Amino acid sequence: VQLQASGGGLVQPGGSLRLSCAASGRTFSSYGMAWFRQAPGKEREFVAAITWNGGNTKYADSVKGRFTISRDNAKNTLYLQMNSLKPEDTAVYYCAADRVRFSTRLPGQDSLYEYWGQGTQVTVSS
Repeated sequence: VQLQASGGGLVQPGGSLRLSCAASGRTFSSYGMAWFRQAPGKEREFVAAITWNGGNTKYADSVKGRFTISRDNAKNTLYLQMNSLKPEDTAVYYCAADRVRFSTRLPGQDSLYEYWGQGTQVTVSS
């Protein structure tokens, strides 16, 4: 699976952005997916995950209630809707696909993800 993230940009605090992650290949729909982010000088951290069929999701406490992860398997695309953005959300955002197909798990550890997109920069600033 090859992944390409897009949709990042500069937004004011309180604003919204929607990230997309386009996947190539016919197997996208069989993989659980996740978003991670990495701010300058910090380790990469988990943001949100969704199972292969979209039936379950999980969020980091820092984004719960503000971000929504979703997927459209017919379009081979993963999304992250980000609302009420804060300066501390500034980071490079990465999409990733699980190592295991058709799994019901929602791992927060980046080591459990096999495929990664190139990242898209999100900057929240006035």
